[in-house]
Amino acid sequence: MAWVLKMDEVIESGLVHDFDASLSGIGQELGAGAYSMSDVLALPIFKQEDSSLPLDGETKHPPFQYVMCAATSPAVKLHDETLTYLNQGQSYEIRMLDNRKMGDMPEITGKLVKSIIRVVFHDRRLQYTEHQQLEGWKWNRPGDRLLDLDIPMSVGIIDTRTNPSQLNAVEFLWDPAKRTSAFIQVHCISTEFTPRKHGGEKGVPFRIQVDTFKQNENGEYTDHLHSASCQIKVFKPKGADRKQKTDREKMEKRTAHEKEKYQPSYDTTILTECSPWPDTPTAYVNSSPSTAPAFTSPQQGTCSVPDSNSSSPNHQGDGVSQPSSEQLQPSATIQETQQWLLKNRFSSYTRLFSNFSGADLLKLTKEDLVQICGAADGIRLYNSLKSRSVRPRLTIYVCQEQPSGSPLQGQQLAGGGGEGSGGTPYVYHAIYLEEMVASEVARKLALVFNIPFHQINQVYRQGPTGIHILVSDQMVQNFQDESCFLFFTVKGTLHECMCLKMLES
Repeated sequence: MAWVLKMDEVIESGLVHDFDASLSGIGQELGAGAYSMSDVLALPIFKQEDSSLPLDGETKHPPFQYVMCAATSPAVKLHDETLTYLNQGQSYEIRMLDNRKMGDMPEITGKLVKSIIRVVFHDRRLQYTEHQQLEGWKWNRPGDRLLDLDIPMSVGIIDTRTNPSQLNAVEFLWDPAKRTSAFIQVHCISTEFTPRKHGGEKGVPFRIQVDTFKQNENGEYTDHLHSASCQIKVFKPKGADRKQKTDREKMEKRTAHEKEKYQPSYDTTILTECSPWPDTPTAYVNSSPSTAPAFTSPQQGTCSVPDSNSSSPNHQGDGVSQPSSEQLQPSATIQETQQWLLKNRFSSYTRLFSNFSGADLLKLTKEDLVQICGAADGIRLYNSLKSRSVRPRLTIYVCQEQPSGSPLQGQQLAGGGGEGSGGTPYVYHAIYLEEMVASEVARKLALVFNIPFHQINQVYRQGPTGIHILVSDQMVQNFQDESCFLFFTVKGTLHECMCLKMLES
């Protein structure tokens, strides 16, 4: 028994000596040089564990990559999203890259895909009121778009389309197997959507988002494939360059320790993956080039005469008369109230007012609606319930001159109190102008007198000694409110000319 105990003591002392030697060896290695974690990870045990774990690239590999050729800001902190400054109206290239691995998505090999590029709000608060924000921008910038494609500079894009009702989106087809670059132009600036207070407010950020779709069984490009976006701010021409320079100079003044907290500036901006934009994609059927596009320009629309023989402020549109919204009646049922909300673009509040009748909704005050729906939608809903129309900027009265009457006779009749030789009074039409431009005058005259808008060549005003003066925007801006005109047409081979003759007061 004593021999067994002695052997245990020898073995124990030997183990302690070996363990001390191993610890001293580790201490010497740490003291001799810098400790490298890569050496530890190179051990076989870590290699075996690594090989058993799935790699990120194996679990998720985006099929496409979009790269915008614009430098990112150096004044963005680490782990924050990149920010890119753009100049208003300048063309920027977005490279559409095929990022698929061998054998991925064979169903689109050799086929076209559709991409929609949008400029949208970055702030969630503005996203909720996007429609109202864009409508206000459209009112201040008639005829302009928020986003355009520079088609001459673009490469590889096919069948480009823009929807007149979606001023912030463009779409096109492209082949992933070929080099494709879309050059975009953003025409809105960030400060246009900032509340005006004392000047010098920061502009709101936007997002450039690209959504890509493939064809479904019916040949429509509605099956979503990939989406990516990036954060931008848009400045007036040359403003983005100045802002980039200012950020760079600020970073140069920082210490090396402070610079480590910020991202470096990259020459290009890589759009990061995101959820698809919630809008339902437009049916886009792959057809022959001779087929007319799904979207028609305003100039191709036909004119129609409103029910009344006057052009009221509620009749707005690009050459096409639009029926005015019906006023909500107190006797409206819950179902009729829901339909009224949908018709007047309050679909997001149908569930909120699902148990409201017409009388219930009309009893709400302006303060109640603002508290329920927010400031923008609350005021809009209140005005819609009260049927408040936009006051016209200019009103003119126009009477169509009889074909048998000469200009001189028309002037004499007008001077005689506005009655014909038989004592019949001349009937005038009220023309309400929301925009002080010549095209608005021509469009409203076409609506009132049932003349196809696309057949009108020019609008003239008869001046002294019977000369014809071209009606320009500047002339319209100098019209006196509630002026009276005689109106007659001069027919040509292909077009008609309108002539307005000012009546003497």
